[in-house]
Amino acid sequence: MPAPAPPHPPLSPSLLAALVTLLCLIWGSTWWAIRLCLHDQPPLWSAALRFLVAGLALTVLLPALRRIDRGPAPPRWLWLAAGATNFAGSYGVLYVAEQHVPSGLAAVLWSVFPLLMALSGVLVLGERLRTLQWLGFAVSFVGIVVVFAGTGDDGAAPLGACLLLLLSPLVSAIGTTLIKKFGHGSSSLQLNRNGMLTGAVLLLVAAALREPWSAMRWSMSGTLALVYLALVGTALTFGVYFWLLQRVEASRLALISYVTPVLAVVLGVLVGDGASTASLWLGTALVTAGVALVVRRPKA
Repeated sequence: MPAPAPPHPPLSPSLLAALVTLLCLIWGSTWWAIRLCLHDQPPLWSAALRFLVAGLALTVLLPALRRIDRGPAPPRWLWLAAGATNFAGSYGVLYVAEQHVPSGLAAVLWSVFPLLMALSGVLVLGERLRTLQWLGFAVSFVGIVVVFAGTGDDGAAPLGACLLLLLSPLVSAIGTTLIKKFGHGSSSLQLNRNGMLTGAVLLLVAAALREPWSAMRWSMSGTLALVYLALVGTALTFGVYFWLLQRVEASRLALISYVTPVLAVVLGVLVGDGASTASLWLGTALVTAGVALVVRRPKA
């Protein structure tokens, strides 16, 4: 019997802070990058190409990354489900909706994902919520109401597009719940790589049926944004996040969940993507505070 693998050496606080900051900055910028893509690219084609490039990049990197992920291959049905929900379904909806929803507002609406996962833990995984977590749900709900109250302001997104966007985190939460329930111990690398490529194929089929390829325009900004989303916003960040999960508790990475939308709102305002309204800032603050209460873990 082979000797068990030695534990990972402790991660220095400075390196952890630097990597978490990197993830927050990158994921905070991806919302605007999607908007840049959508200036020139039909939404389904753009999403499909993103995950096709990212999945192929992970395929190339998989032999090296397998040194830190030696789990068995996930069941085929699970990565097919992940591809249909977490990638094709969730991002297909997101890209279509973000044609009309500014990047910062999109990030705030999508930040309900941790709330949905906490709720799925209660309904499906047998978990229990503390009083502060229920308070977090209430605070976030008020924040979403405030955000929607401002959708009629000048420069704000149409209400229908905002409601459509909320389907994206819901679909993703369904897929993630399946992964949490049935994917424990499986190779996260293979699951995500296979899911990305499956999602890319499904999105390519949908794009071919609904969007003319001739509508694709290969401007410098759109092409660079697409490459950035695929290689940096997907493949790189996934690798860094997975590497961190091997070395620190998941609860210590919760900061990413409620810093990212704030950064996305700030960036959107700075680049002129959407109006800076009082309802957007107040709603962002309330949603962020609520998510922080839900994902925060009590001290031992």
